[in-house]
Amino acid sequence: MKKILIITYYWPPSGGSGVQRWLKFVKYLVKLDWQPYVYTPSNPSFTIQDPSLQKDVPASVEVIRSPIWEPYDLFYRLSSLTGKKQVKPSDFITTGKKSFFGSVSSWVRGNVFIPDARVFWVKPSVTFLEQFIKNNQIEKIITTGPPHSIHLIGLKLKKKNPSLKWIADFRDPWSEWDLLDTLSLTRFARQRHQILERKVLTTADRVVTIAPYHVDRLEKLSGRKVDLITNGFDEDDFGKVQRVTTTKFTIRHIGIVDELRDPRPVMEALKQVALTDAEFNANVTVEFIGNVNSGFKKYIADDEVLSKLVMFIDSIPHSELLKVYGATDLQLLVLAYTAIAPGNLPGKFFEYLASGNPILATGPVKGDAADVLRETQAGEIFERDDRSGIGQSLIRYFYHWKKNETSTERDVSSYTRKKLTLKLSDLLQRL
Repeated sequence: MKKILIITYYWPPSGGSGVQRWLKFVKYLVKLDWQPYVYTPSNPSFTIQDPSLQKDVPASVEVIRSPIWEPYDLFYRLSSLTGKKQVKPSDFITTGKKSFFGSVSSWVRGNVFIPDARVFWVKPSVTFLEQFIKNNQIEKIITTGPPHSIHLIGLKLKKKNPSLKWIADFRDPWSEWDLLDTLSLTRFARQRHQILERKVLTTADRVVTIAPYHVDRLEKLSGRKVDLITNGFDEDDFGKVQRVTTTKFTIRHIGIVDELRDPRPVMEALKQVALTDAEFNANVTVEFIGNVNSGFKKYIADDEVLSKLVMFIDSIPHSELLKVYGATDLQLLVLAYTAIAPGNLPGKFFEYLASGNPILATGPVKGDAADVLRETQAGEIFERDDRSGIGQSLIRYFYHWKKNETSTERDVSSYTRKKLTLKLSDLLQRL
């Protein structure tokens, strides 16, 4: 079998959409006569855990774990000393006024830990992997970020062994990542990010990213060809989804809600419809499943109308989430309101497509997600300030549900994990 080493921060029992891209690639690479090795931290700092994803790790795959030191535990302890509850990742991402502690910690995160707080794992990983690669006669490696410090491992390994073939996979941009705009970066820090990014982009044998918009931007930054392999969905998962007739029109959002991905415009439109349509008001329910920032929860709790219609549920295992898809009438997709929004193609979007449920999205109507929605005819997208359009869409979907006129038929075959892994395998063969 052909050997490949995959270096990733996120791996089961880590949960969330970030882990699934390479978990599913590994699952199907094995079936294409590849022997993947996975290198990942033994003690990573992540808030979402989902042991149910372990079932997708093939028995033949060797997972190598090594310790990592991260400053997050220190950050959480200092946060508790200020009298605050444990800070959620969704609370940390803020574009508005911050507390003194929040301002200082954000500045440190953005300007001291470059490219990110996992950078302390780079040196010991390179030391270990250099010998591991030789011992196992591995000729090809893949790094996937964020965290983008993972790419520095690939960069250093490539410099030590120029014959090593290296693919750098960007699940998000680097120097143009919208997250960086929330971290009070100095000019020096921004330039440092750009320098490291360019080294990775120009040194890797191939560069891969997830959206056409990001392909274009990375090609402009690097002056080289960048390959597109989007996220997708696993047919094995969605073959088990069973449709359930709901007693109320059920709208669900799955995943993180923070200040960059703010559902307030949709909630304002929904509230207006509820106030003018008594039948809608009596028969609609909205659920947010996952990590939701405190500010949005307070916004809902303080609203007399929305507090009766909206509920919050903590993150649930992916196996349970598949059941939830079958009992959902409308999927809510909120794309980040940032300069790179046209390239937003989050992992959950493809699971929304696979679910068969109609999708109501807010984001750029001229962007990659909008193109996929038009291609698959899976839903509608509106600019975030188009309250009227969002409200009319909610009414249409509600009355389709009431008349039982919804359809789950759509062609999303281009986005199956099997097909996407075939593209990856072909890329690896051509290295």
